[in-house]
Amino acid sequence: MQETPIAVAKTKSRFPKAVPYIIGNEAAERFSYYGLRSILVTFLVAQFYNPTLDPALTQTAEAHANASTHFFVALSYFMPLLGGIMADWFFGKYKVILWLSIVYCLGNLFTSSFTTNLPLFTMGLVLIATGAGGIKSCTTANVGDQFDKNNQDLMSKVYGWFYFSINAGSMVSFALIPWAYKNLGPRIAFGIPGTLMALATIIFFSGRKMYVRVPPAGVNKNNFVFISIYALFNLKKKQKGQSLLDVSKGPFDAEKVEGIKAVWRVMGVFFFTLAYWIVWDQNLSEWVLQSNKMDRVINFGFFKYEFIPGQIQITNAIFLLIFIPIFNYWIYPKLDKMGLKTTLLRRFGAGLVLTALSFVVIAMIQTNIDHGGHPTLWWQVFAYILLSAAEVLVSITGLEYAYTHSPKSMKSTMTAIFLMVVALGNVITGLINENISQKGFLAPYMRGANFYWCFVGMIAVFVVAFLFVSPRMKLRNYIDEPEVDSNEAIAAIE
Repeated sequence: MQETPIAVAKTKSRFPKAVPYIIGNEAAERFSYYGLRSILVTFLVAQFYNPTLDPALTQTAEAHANASTHFFVALSYFMPLLGGIMADWFFGKYKVILWLSIVYCLGNLFTSSFTTNLPLFTMGLVLIATGAGGIKSCTTANVGDQFDKNNQDLMSKVYGWFYFSINAGSMVSFALIPWAYKNLGPRIAFGIPGTLMALATIIFFSGRKMYVRVPPAGVNKNNFVFISIYALFNLKKKQKGQSLLDVSKGPFDAEKVEGIKAVWRVMGVFFFTLAYWIVWDQNLSEWVLQSNKMDRVINFGFFKYEFIPGQIQITNAIFLLIFIPIFNYWIYPKLDKMGLKTTLLRRFGAGLVLTALSFVVIAMIQTNIDHGGHPTLWWQVFAYILLSAAEVLVSITGLEYAYTHSPKSMKSTMTAIFLMVVALGNVITGLINENISQKGFLAPYMRGANFYWCFVGMIAVFVVAFLFVSPRMKLRNYIDEPEVDSNEAIAAIE
């Protein structure tokens, strides 16, 4: 007698209950972070570095404010590495996000309360950078932790809403906070981001019973730092035909060592993206100060609007949302059909060229200003168009490159290193501005438009080097050529 097969109805996938809390938390937190950044550089100049608007102090004051802003951003992008280690090795994501959110709120309290006290205001910025950076690596991973095999088909949709919440929060803050600063004063302007961060923390805490919590795994000795340092201090053990890192096999897991090799290969590519990150954050600092000297009344045809310095940053978010689908669904496929394969390395190169062109526009604007002109803000909009296209080609491609060219065990490490490159770029720009503010050796050579032409030249050097080196890079795509698990290899032999 044959058994009649029983049809099993497929259960409809359901979104994890924690999703609304995570997305709500992210939208409020990003509003808070970008709201503060939208007015930070203008506030530092007006309140602390040149409150009397003395023309003789303009260069020094602006350079000082730019330096402070870039160091703040650098700390924000350095902390994800430490936050990830704290979460993965010791405390788990939930505790790290909650504790550092409280630190974040405390920082907002300092910045809104001490708007006339530079040391305490700076302490607030340090606390905010520590909190914002520390939770950055945990929040994205926390989204993925909420899914299992029964609803993983919904993960891409949730990540889509997650990143939409980031852009929505930043766009609203770019429009609102500069207006609040101009009309309501710095205490309220910095207080609004603080209120939103407090709301973000409350939203996150409210979902505490809903979260899937992955426990910390403890200290993992097979990591990038330990293996690389061991290889460096044991150079004499290297045999003929071996790579430098092969000496770590034995004391460390051989598969992990191969993963570290992939990380170093990708870091070679990331070195060239440093040119992009040295300049990108200037659109939230140097460009904002430049817009203050321009004709900010824009005629849209049916109405005119005078932008407040800081509000023009909203154009980057708008063009980014427009360009992502255009590049992915039209430009890349069109070029591929024409035989011009849009490899990741070619995208990097094109992105660096567009970045340089955006700064050519900014340098030309500054030349006009230096000669007493008052150019229209439309020219900065044009620069933002070029920079936003470059962001798609460099930043988004960089994240894809980090994922596809690193083994499964190293993907978190690669993301952290990618963010570290952002931090390093801001440190370099911060040091340049610090030298100018202290009237150092760079000050005479980087006045006015020369400041921007210097960065155009710097990017050009990176582009030429990239064109020479990129064809010789040995790369491996782990999606097309997946790593073979030791158990799978044994099974194949058997």
